[in-house]
This record gives sequence, structure tokens and C-alpha cells, in this order.
Amino acid sequence: MGFDIRLPIGLMFGTFGMLLTVYGFATSGSEDYVVHSLGININLWWGLALLVFGAVMLALSWNARRS
Repeated sequence: MGFDIRLPIGLMFGTFGMLLTVYGFATSGSEDYVVHSLGININLWWGLALLVFGAVMLALSWNARRS
């Protein structure tokens, strides 16, 4: 079987998602971020979205290897 692009994409988005989620948790009480984003912790939510996308890519890659 050839090179599956979903593995590095999943690893990249998972890593960025983890970093952004940790940063969102670390800055959750900061007044600067609350004012600019209308009270939504956008770093946390986008970090979680990136984590989910990375997990889906890794799951698809893992599932393709089993078949």
C-alpha cells in the first residue's frame, strides 16, 4: 500500500489542536481575550475542533490500514 496522506494530516491537526486547546484553557480568565471575542473562548473551541478533525483523519488512516 502507498503513502496515506491522512496520517500526517491527522498528526498535524491533532498537535495544533492540542496546543490551541491548552492555550485556550490557560487564557480562559484573561480579560483581553473576552473583550475581543465577545465572551467566547475562541482558542478553546477552535482547538477542540482541530482535535476532532485530527482524530477523524487518524481514525480513517488507521481504518484504511486494517482493510
